[in-house]
Amino acid sequence: MPLLRPDPTFYPSPRKAMEAPPEKLAYVATLNYGNGRPDALAVVDVGPDSAKYSQIISTLEMPHVGDELHHYGWNSCSSALCPYAPHPHLERRYLIVPGLRSSRIYVIDTKPDPAHPHITKVIEPEEIKRHSGYSRPHTIHCGPEAIYVSALGSGETGEGPGGIFTLDHFNFNVQGAWEKDRGAQKLAYDFWWHIAYDVMITSEWGRPSQFENGLILEDLLGSRYGHNLHFWDLRRRKNIQTVDLGKEYQLVFELRPAHEPDKQYGFAGVVLCLKDLSSSIWVWHQENDRWAVKRVIDIPAEPADPKDLPPPLKDFKAVPPLVTDIDLSLDDRYLYVLCWGTGELRQYDVSDPFHPKLTGSVQLGGIVRRQSHPKSGPLLGAPQMVEISRDGKRVYFTNSLYGVVDDQFYPDKLSGWMVKVDVKPEGGIELDRDFFIDFGETRAHQVRLQGGDASTDTFCFPS
Repeated sequence: MPLLRPDPTFYPSPRKAMEAPPEKLAYVATLNYGNGRPDALAVVDVGPDSAKYSQIISTLEMPHVGDELHHYGWNSCSSALCPYAPHPHLERRYLIVPGLRSSRIYVIDTKPDPAHPHITKVIEPEEIKRHSGYSRPHTIHCGPEAIYVSALGSGETGEGPGGIFTLDHFNFNVQGAWEKDRGAQKLAYDFWWHIAYDVMITSEWGRPSQFENGLILEDLLGSRYGHNLHFWDLRRRKNIQTVDLGKEYQLVFELRPAHEPDKQYGFAGVVLCLKDLSSSIWVWHQENDRWAVKRVIDIPAEPADPKDLPPPLKDFKAVPPLVTDIDLSLDDRYLYVLCWGTGELRQYDVSDPFHPKLTGSVQLGGIVRRQSHPKSGPLLGAPQMVEISRDGKRVYFTNSLYGVVDDQFYPDKLSGWMVKVDVKPEGGIELDRDFFIDFGETRAHQVRLQGGDASTDTFCFPS
């Protein structure tokens, strides 16, 4: 008798998800910036026993040029098992891939052959704008009742407030803008939630005019980029509190809440402190029934000879770490911090989130260091986007941030690469000397793992 069963890649708790079988494929968003070719989705073989291990086994080109593919995600995930989820029979099948520059979204079907996905629907920018008012879609999260998309622009010029809109789970139609009361929020970037407490958190980058032609140094030094965290009532879609990290802390990027649904804390990465060019990691948490933040990690800039620095940094005589991505293992134990400027992947033990301990480091690339991999020459770019396997044993990362910004900090034109590190059982990381993928002039950005990873799923049941 046929049974209606949930997708076997859905798990009720983080601990159950860590028992999932290892991934065999990785999907990688690749960017063709300025060379007249379309962006693409590359499929990489990550099965260690496969004859094609660490090779690109297929490439799906987009039908348009200039999309600038960004932080894509799955159509559904473990949040479908939440007690109030109306769609528990959904399956993790479609990749929802936004183009940050084109404002276009691709729906990519990974069946029947996960190694050779195909485009099944294109959501044009006019449809997004007509039904939500937003543009520049950036990040995707699979919610229990809809697909959530952050957008960095809105209005006729795109300069209006960024925010969130949702897509229908079944037909991927744009449902509309999510917010009912945005309060003080105007800038947008990342978002995620404490779903068991009906709380969403959002962060800030800038308006489209502040990044589409590169970062504007005058705006940066003038503290005109994002420096706030916003907390929302997820059910009432209302901004309930805004916390200012301080104007000197510019570019509040990635958000990683604890995976255990009964924990109310998470980590935010801040790219730059104007006082000393350091990067920092902050913890948000509850304090007297209000949201509070605490800076728990500072990563200093490194002195450098101006002749080794790109034009935006020469006067500062230092290379900033430029923390542009972070990721948290499913057991909430290890936080991975990527230093795109200095060229380093750091592993912190955050079992005590208020007192992180540095437990591992791998250096690759970097503006000055240009550290090579055993299978490469000197590398341009540096650890920029990271993904962790569900069991926490493997960490993959790529090196491109955003085409025009890549060229500001790496003017010698970086090429794309992807590498992997292995996690030691008691902490520490080690570079996989056999895993190095050279994408050539095509740049590599977001990685998603077949069956799910550490920045995809939301869990409603504690381990």
